[in-house]
Amino acid sequence: MRWDAQRLDASDESALPGMPSIRGLLRSVRVPEFPGLTFHEVRAKSALNHVPGESAMPFPWTINPYRGCSHACLYCLSGDTRILMADGRQKQIADVRVGDRIVGTERRGTYRHYVVTEVLAHWSTVKAAHCLSLADGSEIVSSGDHRFLTAAGWRYVSGAPAGGEEGEFLAEGDRLLGPASAGDFPSGSVVGHEVDRTGVRITSIKALGVHMPMYDITTGTGDFIANGVISHNCFARKTHEWLELDSGRDFDTQVVVKTNVVDVLRKELGRPSWQREHVALGTNTDPYQRAEGRYRLMPGVITALADSGTPFSILTKGTLLRRDVPLLAAAAQQVPVGLGVSMAIWHDDLHAALEPGVPTPRARLDLVRTLTDAGLPCGVFLAPVLPGLTDGVEHLDAALAAIADAGATGVTVIPLHLRPGAREWFMAWLQRAHPELVPRYQQLYARRAYVPAEYRDWLSTRVAPLVARHGLDRQKGGAARGVDAGIATGVPGDEEVGFPAGSLPTGGLPGVRAKGEPPAPIPPELTAPEPEQLSLL
Repeated sequence: MRWDAQRLDASDESALPGMPSIRGLLRSVRVPEFPGLTFHEVRAKSALNHVPGESAMPFPWTINPYRGCSHACLYCLSGDTRILMADGRQKQIADVRVGDRIVGTERRGTYRHYVVTEVLAHWSTVKAAHCLSLADGSEIVSSGDHRFLTAAGWRYVSGAPAGGEEGEFLAEGDRLLGPASAGDFPSGSVVGHEVDRTGVRITSIKALGVHMPMYDITTGTGDFIANGVISHNCFARKTHEWLELDSGRDFDTQVVVKTNVVDVLRKELGRPSWQREHVALGTNTDPYQRAEGRYRLMPGVITALADSGTPFSILTKGTLLRRDVPLLAAAAQQVPVGLGVSMAIWHDDLHAALEPGVPTPRARLDLVRTLTDAGLPCGVFLAPVLPGLTDGVEHLDAALAAIADAGATGVTVIPLHLRPGAREWFMAWLQRAHPELVPRYQQLYARRAYVPAEYRDWLSTRVAPLVARHGLDRQKGGAARGVDAGIATGVPGDEEVGFPAGSLPTGGLPGVRAKGEPPAPIPPELTAPEPEQLSLL
């Protein structure tokens, strides 16, 4: 208690009293100019995040000055779900807290074993409830987008109303893996034991027709034991699906701000082992979201990267990037720089309905024009294209003409994805706004989150002559502007298409690698003992 007066928020009237724990939390504030948002200011231990070597992404490192908790979170289980603790007790998930030691699993060779792990984060929301009845008489109440481990792998609870990957949803007769209870083991503890692959059979899966509070946690192993079966946890670090129309809202209500990210980044870039590999910003959370207007972290990040000789790229929907154009132009004289702007919908009414919090397409085109007028490259992601709504020739031609007129160095056209969590929101909107299209979408997305190959081929055939007509094809358009046509493929959320010319740094500096090229070894001092995770309760 005697230290309370020394908290940074002790005398700040805008700070929130009694906020739960966030690692490195300095203060949590709400300010009038950002209604509905809470900023959690933290001191981060690292700035650079390594991209796994097996990833198809053409960049090995990312930086996220800001983190939110609702971009890709899955809110999963009812509050009375029992979580198996490390000491063999069980605690309701609503009562679990950050720092609690619980049981998870880890793979050892071809088998999983139970291990002790730690709760890193905890969330709650309200979602539609489903009930799983099991052959042992137990029940689990969860949301439809929650996953459990079966003998065949991780499976979502429900695929309705539009499916994801074929076979990825639970069905009656599937067996959920888990220890059932610690009392079944001679020592009274499951820790160290191998996961039995027999499992317990699902006898029924029913939508309850009601919405109720749901809870989820992040753990060190990525899973936990819920009502005796192995449950997938929610990762706040899951790649931000910035090309999706999962909610149309770019801005979270809880924004974690790494206030010291520039100082930490300079230290990491100054290490002798740093190989000046390509660093990408905007592949998880938008670095030019509204919080940047208050905290102004990006100028320091850009300067640190340029001063260290590190090539970098920025992808954004936010027109706030315009503020830093002079700084980016100066950085481009020191290192290769790639810039990308995503533009989902070229239709005012659709934009207002699906992206109410995002700058308009015309405002983002003005940003593209500002960048290219300053001599900077800028590729545009025309994404997502909505089947039956924005895939007409007139619509695509108007959008591509406007993109070309803005001076974009390249364009990539990407059809809509409907992953679990995104599909429920979008399909509900489609039912209200365009019910006549619901059967078509149910057919297109019946088996997976992506459109079928036939639709991709059809769209590609339609788009190709339009892209060429407006000089935006990667070969002709890129060559005309002096841009390297050999740009790596792979877009966050869609590895089947490429990055548009100008959106990635080129020029041959270390770390600007093409898809499939093996990554450089990670410097030991940049290898964290556990995932970089900000815990928000």
